[in-house]
Amino acid sequence: MPISAAPGEPPACPGPDPRVRGATRFTVPPGAVDCHAHVIGLPPAYPFVPERTYTPPEATEAAYLAMLDATGMSAGVLIQVSVHGTDNRRMIETLRAHPERLRGVAVVEPDAGEATLRELHAAGVRALRLNVLFGGGVGLGNIERYGAMAREMGWHLEFLLDAAVLPELWARLRRLPVDFVIDHMGHFPTSRGFDDPGFRALLALVAEGGWVKLSGAYRTSVDGAHYADVIPFARALADAAPERCVWGSDWPHVAHWAATLNAGDLLDGLYDWLPDKDRRRRVLVDNARRLYGFEPL
Repeated sequence: MPISAAPGEPPACPGPDPRVRGATRFTVPPGAVDCHAHVIGLPPAYPFVPERTYTPPEATEAAYLAMLDATGMSAGVLIQVSVHGTDNRRMIETLRAHPERLRGVAVVEPDAGEATLRELHAAGVRALRLNVLFGGGVGLGNIERYGAMAREMGWHLEFLLDAAVLPELWARLRRLPVDFVIDHMGHFPTSRGFDDPGFRALLALVAEGGWVKLSGAYRTSVDGAHYADVIPFARALADAAPERCVWGSDWPHVAHWAATLNAGDLLDGLYDWLPDKDRRRRVLVDNARRLYGFEPL
């Protein structure tokens, strides 16, 4: 059940299953990276943006690291959560405390200066995020500006969007001077079908050189807790570019009000998407370490 929210606040969402476990259907290879998770502070120390669309519980550094350990992840990538807007402090504090194990993806204003970007890089940031699905993101109006910023820093861009917008964004994304990643397999309901124009555009962009996160099945599935309807979509993306897919737990599963989620269950789903052991290693280890600048194994 959702936790309570103060009157007038966006709806509160529950936290993750505190009894997090690892995969039961396969052995996670050494060097694996969870490429999508968040830490969340609480007001007043870490204010929430008023335009947010949900109110989350705290997600502490200690709980995040415990999740990585429980799921067998050697390293992790923290994504700036939408409720903190462009205030990256909570994420940066965690990155600085674990420079060998963690990397980050920040959200900044389009006029962020070189000093700010270099400070973020020194802390472990390796990409910028543009989010149009939950309040607190910076939107898509300045894609070219963010692309130039990322190129200057040797970073990439990450997009949280509904795949439905990809046909109209196609040309702009293809002209970006840096790599780009589409979060959560395009974050669209599988009920639209395999021939949905947005998904076909996503497949084509990934085949041409884009990256995609094989994550967020519970956000796209309309088929219940086992997410069987997501399998053909995930497999198609992995087939399109096995060298440009990564995996993320999406811990602590914000903006989700149904059953409490366990990262181990989501990791187990990767077995259905990537039955081949060598391909799983590629996604969990080699691709992830290359994209986020970890030492290769």
